[in-house]
Amino acid sequence: MQTVYLAGGCFWGMQKFIDQFDGVISTETGYANGPSENPSYKEVCDDSGHAETVKVVYDENIISLKQILDYYFMVIDPLSVNRQGGDSGIQYRTGVYYTDESMRPGIEAVFSRVETELGSPLAVELSALQNFYPAEEYHQKYLDKNPGGYCHIPKKFFSLQKKPPFDFRAESEGELRERIGDLAFQVTKRGATEAPFSGEYDGLFEDGIYVDVISGQVLFTSIDKFDSGCGWPAFSRPASDSALMERDDRSFGMVRTEVRSSLSNAHLGHVFDDGPAESGGLRYCINSAALRFIPAADLEKEGYAEYSTLFTEH
Repeated sequence: MQTVYLAGGCFWGMQKFIDQFDGVISTETGYANGPSENPSYKEVCDDSGHAETVKVVYDENIISLKQILDYYFMVIDPLSVNRQGGDSGIQYRTGVYYTDESMRPGIEAVFSRVETELGSPLAVELSALQNFYPAEEYHQKYLDKNPGGYCHIPKKFFSLQKKPPFDFRAESEGELRERIGDLAFQVTKRGATEAPFSGEYDGLFEDGIYVDVISGQVLFTSIDKFDSGCGWPAFSRPASDSALMERDDRSFGMVRTEVRSSLSNAHLGHVFDDGPAESGGLRYCINSAALRFIPAADLEKEGYAEYSTLFTEH
């Protein structure tokens, strides 16, 4: 058995997420790497300096540390400092902590790969565990006790083990290019931009959702789509707070904010502050080639039944 400690925002969701995977023997929520002993939840919320952390005991013969960390990076924003989803504060910082020094090279290898994919230094701590204090019983398996409770991680991620997603991470670049097509490959993996008014979704306003062409992650819905006249599909907001990552883009002599899929790290487009004021003022300008549209009528068949209520209520 091995043990690793994962800080990834609110520990309710991280525990629920990690619990689903075969090979995970036990998990426990707690407070790690702070300056004082045995803090209460109130003290942690008052910036005691501890991180909300999940202790993960796993059988390395069934699930590897690399697999656990790959899952971990699926549900965190690794570039955000002291913030995950709608939660902010030092307790919500991200970090991977270990008690066995031999684990560090493997963790560093995953960190290096993710950093290369993102092209930016990670804001995720990597260090030996200094201390860990179990959280109050109220916080153990919180979302099992309170299924409707708050969580910054989308519920769809809690059933990956029951219904494995397409394993896009196992594809070679050649296999990916063949599956999604050359234009989509150039856009998502090479940062290319399709010609304006050429994308198949620019003028589409049918009810449905738009998913990442690589991973199938839900990125946008038709409810938030509008005609900006720019020549590319435009949305006023993403489908969830955790769907996208943003980073500075200073290419071509411009200063812009690039938008990428949080799951596959696919380049999608850019976000601008000239969108409709009544919808928040943002315009997510997205390449059609980076998306796959699923009509509302096909959501159940395609495995996205939980999004159907958006359109029955809309």
